[in-house]
Amino acid sequence: MTDRIEPHTEILLVGMNGDLRGKRIPKSKEKKVWDGLVRLPSSTQSLDIWGDDNDDITGLSLTIGDPDGQCVPDSRSAAPMPWGPEGSSQVLATMHEMDGSPSFMDPRAILASLLRRFEERGLTPVVATELEFYVMQDDWRETGRPRPPEKLMYKDQPNGFQLYDMGAVDALDEYLQTVRHWAKLQDIPADATTAEFGPGQFEINLLHRADALAAADDCIYLKRIAEQAARKFGMKSTCMAKPYGDQAGSGLHVHASIIDRDGNNILDAKGGDPVKLKSVTAGMLKTMRDAQLIFAPFANSYRRFQPGSFAPVDIDWGFGHRGTAVRIPDANGPAARVEHRVAGADANPYLLLTAILGGMLMGLDEVLDPGPATEPGQEPPEGTKRLTHDFLTAVEDFSVSPFIKDVFGERYRKLYGDTKRKEAITYLRTVSDFDYQTYLPRI
Repeated sequence: MTDRIEPHTEILLVGMNGDLRGKRIPKSKEKKVWDGLVRLPSSTQSLDIWGDDNDDITGLSLTIGDPDGQCVPDSRSAAPMPWGPEGSSQVLATMHEMDGSPSFMDPRAILASLLRRFEERGLTPVVATELEFYVMQDDWRETGRPRPPEKLMYKDQPNGFQLYDMGAVDALDEYLQTVRHWAKLQDIPADATTAEFGPGQFEINLLHRADALAAADDCIYLKRIAEQAARKFGMKSTCMAKPYGDQAGSGLHVHASIIDRDGNNILDAKGGDPVKLKSVTAGMLKTMRDAQLIFAPFANSYRRFQPGSFAPVDIDWGFGHRGTAVRIPDANGPAARVEHRVAGADANPYLLLTAILGGMLMGLDEVLDPGPATEPGQEPPEGTKRLTHDFLTAVEDFSVSPFIKDVFGERYRKLYGDTKRKEAITYLRTVSDFDYQTYLPRI
């Protein structure tokens, strides 16, 4: 007879790239988590996509002795971990310096700081996210390429099931039921599940929360649930923005409204001119290029911005228009809100909400005009600016932006910008198979 596997508690930090890092503590030693005794190097929050601390460009690691930070758990995020030994749990933490102040590098702390600006104005953002992701066979390391789950592929239907096809939902019913069950166990307000355009692509909508930090927690936990459930069924899930070149990319749409101290939606136009709605929309549009590096944080992210897709390429807005960067689904009543449609599923939800809400805040503090709306069936108005398709350009726009400095802080603007610049340059220096196959035989 084998001894029962001891349950554990995982204390998790959210990194720059939306990755989860932390420590696994035996349940019998869990008290140290809640006493704030768990330490990790503060440079954990500066790691790039490869896990490097880039001390040579940031000076935040060995240069200063790689000091410890304190992992302060957020008890609101404590949740069971159904894929672990029975009784296991997880909790999200915020990195604090040893003097007790939140780390300038911690994405949860960055969002919390922005939310205090709303609190000072007696306002509360209400947000919800819609996460798209792909599920695929788990042999991608061996084959070097992703491929859809075999249950979804048919000889006479090479792309598998398609948009809103309930057959796709039925084919992966066990997996999707597991995702929903685990979300329920963690009190994540999962709503509708739909099959999206790509084979093995799904979208799960999360209900609105009058706590943007909790909404970001929901999203990061949902990503983890999707991945852990995929493992259970011998598959792989990914929030990569564009895993297949010839299939739809995955987005992370955000719906947002704002309520006052009395619970009234201040964006409600009440049948009149939606002045505040248009002003917060203008704030998001005005800051969109500066913040595109947050919405599209990796080289692969820019493959998603293609004409003729549902990923926007223009910095425009419209009433009910699903091709625009900002859509207004409802202008009247409690449901009056904006929908931000630019970000890929690979975006860090905390940084994403910081950028979006920062733009909305600009539209509350000033009266801004978004210009004419893009009408259904028509091209965007003349003079409409475009999002960039270039990773390095987005890095440079971000790195000099006064808006980014104001919302994220000067130190984080430099850290994030310098780290992403290294990633962009590494990408540009890498000669791809496409280069060899196209140019080598012809030039």
